[in-house]
Amino acid sequence: MNKRQEKALQITIDGPAGAGKSTVAKIVAKQLNLFYVDTGAMYRAIAYKVLKNGVPIDDESKVSQIVKSTEVVLDHSEEQIVWCDGENVTQEIRGPEVSRAVSVVASYPLVRGRLVELQRTEAKRGGVVMDGRDIGTYVLPEADFKFFLTATSEERARRRWMELKEAGKDLAYQEVAEDMMERDRLDTERAVSPLKPAKNAIILNTTGLSIDELVAKIIALVQGG
Repeated sequence: MNKRQEKALQITIDGPAGAGKSTVAKIVAKQLNLFYVDTGAMYRAIAYKVLKNGVPIDDESKVSQIVKSTEVVLDHSEEQIVWCDGENVTQEIRGPEVSRAVSVVASYPLVRGRLVELQRTEAKRGGVVMDGRDIGTYVLPEADFKFFLTATSEERARRRWMELKEAGKDLAYQEVAEDMMERDRLDTERAVSPLKPAKNAIILNTTGLSIDELVAKIIALVQGG
């Protein structure tokens, strides 16, 4: 487990799918000697279990029952490993089926309540960089620094398509783009903790920026703050 710095610094990085928040959050955490928590992976693990058990994702009652008995653990080694009920699901949760299901599953109050509780507990253990969709607005509203990453829908779809391609998943770009548009709609329109920037968030457009450039911007803002 990564060593945490003494000061319990909290940094949140929110944004839509494909904005680059997970990649950036990991690097920022490492460079600042903070603990990285991938909240999206936690929701994906629940969606994966729902699909694995053949439960319809629109059956809120059954999905809520599943989350009550599911253990999601993040192994904070050099490459974060996601465990769901003792199964390493790190690769499985990145598939297109899970991507299509996760926003629906994450919209249910009991699912969000359970995972938010775990996320807040994680943050109390020390300095943290946490990324997701409602971290600055709901999970850690008192965080020291809040960032909201954006990018054009075309750029985000291209990034996700390349990511899937590199993982050996041969999907058409148009399919990835349509899935992302639907996920954006579900994330922004859900009743519980919809995707939106926190009032005091620093908004960064990542279109055309390299990961190194974006990380440098965030670290400069944190260290200068």
